[in-house]
Amino acid sequence: MCAKFLAKTVSIAFGIALLLAALFFDAGTASSVDQQATLVNTLSPFERLAEPTLPAEPSQADQGAQDFWLYCLPCHGDKGQGLTEEFRTTYPPEEQYCWQSGCHGKRPYENGFTLPEHIPALIGQGSLAKFSDAAQLNSYIRATMPFWKPGSLTEEEFWRVTAFILRENDLWSDTVELGASNAANVKIPHTALTPTPTPQPAEGRNGSGAMGWIILIGALVILFVLIFTLKKSRNTTTI
Repeated sequence: MCAKFLAKTVSIAFGIALLLAALFFDAGTASSVDQQATLVNTLSPFERLAEPTLPAEPSQADQGAQDFWLYCLPCHGDKGQGLTEEFRTTYPPEEQYCWQSGCHGKRPYENGFTLPEHIPALIGQGSLAKFSDAAQLNSYIRATMPFWKPGSLTEEEFWRVTAFILRENDLWSDTVELGASNAANVKIPHTALTPTPTPQPAEGRNGSGAMGWIILIGALVILFVLIFTLKKSRNTTTI
């Protein structure tokens, strides 16, 4: 009877150990996912659509940030993410689907234009994959943008926007001005950009890990003691 009882107890303890281990590793994974999900932009629409401020000594790309805000942001997003559903929430409800309401649809207002339903990202993983270098990117922007009046910016503005987009994609250091003389040397890799991992608080990560290991080790110790007791009981019964 004692041996059966101990065997049943061991089975229960083993199950508890497995459950604790599963909960520990699952909690660690969930915590990591939750921390990576903290990238949600908490700025208000007013803050997101505000004109960027210039530093005391603005670089070419710094000035390009203002050009981007003025000419590109309304369609390409405040972070260059494209015309996403999330970005459209920064606009008044009546303007979030303007191609359906008529102002930028198939029959736009006088002197208006038809807005594409898909507007690609300019900043982020793989967004510039179809361009080989900065010269090609600049030529494309110059020939096709702004969408409503291509080629209407000055040469300086086109280069500033190009420099800003490259800098935001970590492809341009912005230490010197970008122009026709050096743009072809600024290569755009065709490999996907690796997103920067979200920093995780070391204290919380280490603390939760230590507690999980303590629980797991404790369960294993209990299991070991029960197995040892069972073996000792069997030996005593045999004698």
